[in-house]
Amino acid sequence: MPVVDLFDLPAKGVLIGLDPGTKTLGVAATDPSRILASPVETIPKLKLAPSLERLFAIYDERQGVGLVVGLPLNADGSQGPRVQSVRTLVSNLLKQRDIPVAYEDERYSTVSADEIVRELSFTEQRRSDRIDAMAAAMILRTALKRLESRP
Repeated sequence: MPVVDLFDLPAKGVLIGLDPGTKTLGVAATDPSRILASPVETIPKLKLAPSLERLFAIYDERQGVGLVVGLPLNADGSQGPRVQSVRTLVSNLLKQRDIPVAYEDERYSTVSADEIVRELSFTEQRRSDRIDAMAAAMILRTALKRLESRP
């Protein structure tokens, strides 16, 4: 299945959010009614196959119907080298599993997630473990807001 527009994802069911970093994959999920988007976990990205295996396990456990992947655009909206890295990850993901995938602009999601996690007064180690999953939740929340505004 090719990458789809956010509005072409299934209208109901759990969406899984992904914040792809250089060393980790932050994962979040909506509830089935898509009211909430919550952090799930941060997957270490040591090797691609085990990382994707864990992502697919989460997707199946939560009965996901689509994946929303953060696209790291530059502040001016242009695409830099990190965008190509994410597109390559999604291409590899789709070679292993035929699931609907949509991109969502993730500018500032990690910065915002870091601010929230700092406010929660986690230790430095706990904070670094949660930031990527929180960023994935913020990406999903942005997507949910856009879906709500659908005419």
